[in-house]
Amino acid sequence: MSSLTDIIFLLLIFFMLTSSMVIPNALNLKLPSSTGSSESVTRPNKLVIQANGNYIYNGSRVAKESLNQQILQLARSGKSLTIAPHPKTENQFVVAVMDMAFKHKVNTVLAEPDN
Repeated sequence: MSSLTDIIFLLLIFFMLTSSMVIPNALNLKLPSSTGSSESVTRPNKLVIQANGNYIYNGSRVAKESLNQQILQLARSGKSLTIAPHPKTENQFVVAVMDMAFKHKVNTVLAEPDN
């Protein structure tokens, strides 16, 4: 009977030691912290690409050349850009904007357009 108690005691010690060595497998997320102050909510910078290739930046139509300047200003301010192409927009127009944003290191989000 004492040998059975010894085995149980050894198993208990073994599992206690090994359970503390197990590291949980979780994601290392960087969550934003709240400052507690009332900050003004800024409107996101949205670029709508119409089916014919026209660019509408924050509600106003812009040419491709001036769009590059707008993206450069976003890069300087550290803001992101939401790209919302029409479902029938050719890929070349979307890729051109994504390429501009990549060159200026602007974070982009590809979204569905509002109808």
